[in-house]
Amino acid sequence: MKALVFPGQGSQFVGMGKELYDSRKDIKDLMESANDILGFDILSVMFSGTEEDLKKTEITQPSIFIHSLAELKATNTIGAEMVAGHSLGEFSALVANGVLSFEDGLKLVSERAKAMQEACNSNPSSMAAILGLEDHKVEEICESVEGIVVPANYNCPGQLVISGETSAVEKACQLLKEAGAKRALILPVNGAFHSPLMQPAQDRLSNAIEETKFRKAMIPVYQNITTTAVTDPEEIKQNLMAQLTGPVKWTQSVQNMIKNGATQFVEVGPGKTLQGLIRKINAEVAVS
Repeated sequence: MKALVFPGQGSQFVGMGKELYDSRKDIKDLMESANDILGFDILSVMFSGTEEDLKKTEITQPSIFIHSLAELKATNTIGAEMVAGHSLGEFSALVANGVLSFEDGLKLVSERAKAMQEACNSNPSSMAAILGLEDHKVEEICESVEGIVVPANYNCPGQLVISGETSAVEKACQLLKEAGAKRALILPVNGAFHSPLMQPAQDRLSNAIEETKFRKAMIPVYQNITTTAVTDPEEIKQNLMAQLTGPVKWTQSVQNMIKNGATQFVEVGPGKTLQGLIRKINAEVAVS
């Protein structure tokens, strides 16, 4: 069984999407429609903006979404029987399986990015990658630290990202190193994604989600919060709302997809981050 997976923030690069734009008229038309939907020329930033331009959350998230859906149009994805996306990538996955239109998906992604940036500006917060420690140990230490610090991204065995108040994240990193973590690296982000500090962003995005038409999925989506196959539009909505303050359970999602028959994973979007993570989760499945 084939599974399509869509990357999240961090997979952007200068010049992203230009080859896709130049490849076919229908892809060019789709990408140009993004400028009209957003009300500004995001394609010029994607094609010729600087690395710093692309790092801005309100640019990064729509850019990755646009690139992913353009690549989906360009790629032979016939026969896919399930989809999933890492954080932001879940919105791309929902367009791929017919739950959202491209326009509605892009509007939600733009609203999400603005809401997250606003929440980041309100609180001094950060994230850190923890390498070489078992998940339960990271969870245990986060719980022991005073302040807000929680597991945010279960990326693959031995790689978990934590998120929260800067002082709490720094204290957790110190304790995790003492507990045997190979690395506890503060990430170059200015916010605590997938933590309780994103509650204002979740409230704002939830209002936009409630006003958007969600259709029944054509094929199941394995959502970050539940890690299980979902097709019901109302359930998908609730899970999508919960995603901003809850963890991205990528390891568990991929494991469940494999358990339910996935033998081939195709990453659709910029970069190859998910390919590497999936190989670490299960080296026996085909990844491209």
